[in-house]
Amino acid sequence: MAEVQIRRYEDDDEEDVKDIFTLGMSEHVPSSCLHVLKQPYTQMLLVCVFCALLASSKSLLLPILAVTLLLATIRQGISYLFSTYIQTSLHMDLDHIRQTYLETPNACFWVAENQGQVVGTVACLPAERNKGCLELKRMSVKLSHRRQGIAKALCNTVADFARERGYPAVVLYTSVVQTDAQKLYERVGYKKVREFVIPELVARITSFTLIEYRLDLLRSEC
Repeated sequence: MAEVQIRRYEDDDEEDVKDIFTLGMSEHVPSSCLHVLKQPYTQMLLVCVFCALLASSKSLLLPILAVTLLLATIRQGISYLFSTYIQTSLHMDLDHIRQTYLETPNACFWVAENQGQVVGTVACLPAERNKGCLELKRMSVKLSHRRQGIAKALCNTVADFARERGYPAVVLYTSVVQTDAQKLYERVGYKKVREFVIPELVARITSFTLIEYRLDLLRSEC
């Protein structure tokens, strides 16, 4: 692993933490677009629009332009959804990290620091959906510092924190498009518990699912 210090969050880290989170989430826009394009409903829509315009206009230009516009609209819509999620997350906890994570019992927020620069984040809170378990949240590592063991060390920090407080397990949620995150969690011992579709209409249409993972620390069950 790179020479990295993992320490508790300090107020001076706020802007770095927000930047890492925002950039990390924005990276998933292209993979989310690809996921949407693989869905039967999307492919059917594009084919139907193309064929209908081709039949009515007798020209290739109009259907090609229409499909291009639809693709641009899909990307713009996905970008908007991610932007909305980022703003919601900032409002929910990242605008007041100290109150949410450092002044709450059995919660904490850590940063990974390399040469005086914050390059990664992770946090945990008592889980709302899995009573008696701890939930890992806000895991993110700068693109320039990935594949150096930092994410694994951050995961282990949360696991150690949970063990010290007698929690039987750590749970987390990630999305279907975050394949690198899924591989990381599975490498450090997390097991997939379930996969479920977000209730919003757009998510149901595009089969955009969340995956729940669990790391058992004790034999007790939540």
